[in-house]
Amino acid sequence: MAERLALTQLTQKLGVDIDPELLSLALTHRSWAYENGQVPHNERLEFLGDSVLGQAVTVRLFTGHPELEEGALAKRRASVVSTVALAEIARGIELGIHLRLGRGEDLTGGRDKDSILADTMEAVIGATYLSAGPDAATGLVLRLVEPLLADPERYGAAMDPKTSLQELAARSGVQPPAYSVSSTGPDHDRRFTATVAVGDVTAQGGGSSKKAAEMAAALRAWQELSGRA
Repeated sequence: MAERLALTQLTQKLGVDIDPELLSLALTHRSWAYENGQVPHNERLEFLGDSVLGQAVTVRLFTGHPELEEGALAKRRASVVSTVALAEIARGIELGIHLRLGRGEDLTGGRDKDSILADTMEAVIGATYLSAGPDAATGLVLRLVEPLLADPERYGAAMDPKTSLQELAARSGVQPPAYSVSSTGPDHDRRFTATVAVGDVTAQGGGSSKKAAEMAAALRAWQELSGRA
């Protein structure tokens, strides 16, 4: 009953009706599936959602920006569908609290990992496509990405958050960003956590590589610092 209520609350945030079983599958990480008898997980839905996402964003950019050349369109699309951008969108709808994660993944902060959030966001889009049809899925994508599409500066931040943060720090007259990185886990499944300090802002980010963790931390710091500008 509690899980069904949580799914209902999530569909209300998404603004679309999704079959509860499909939505539950979309929220199921492979770590949870492994710990529960190798049941199905969300990676097939993620594959579908990735294609739906890419097509919807491509058409939106093509029709909405006739002044842009192919290279500029490709750069904007890449930023909007990037892992850091999708993770930001997922946090905005509190997707992390709904994830079905294995115990180990949950204990290591999986509910806030960019890669897991982004993959799950794509799986939810895939579930929407199967449950409500292509028009509903496209509508969902456009509602989710509209804040990014409406703010051109965030394209650069999503594509290259470290450079964007450094440039913002220079414009704001504060010291350049300083990063520190720690890691946990075995060599074959190491997780990295980066902390960046810039001015009086400190932010953290995680990822499966040092670079990914630093990018996630930089994006969060950029968001906070740019909000003060």
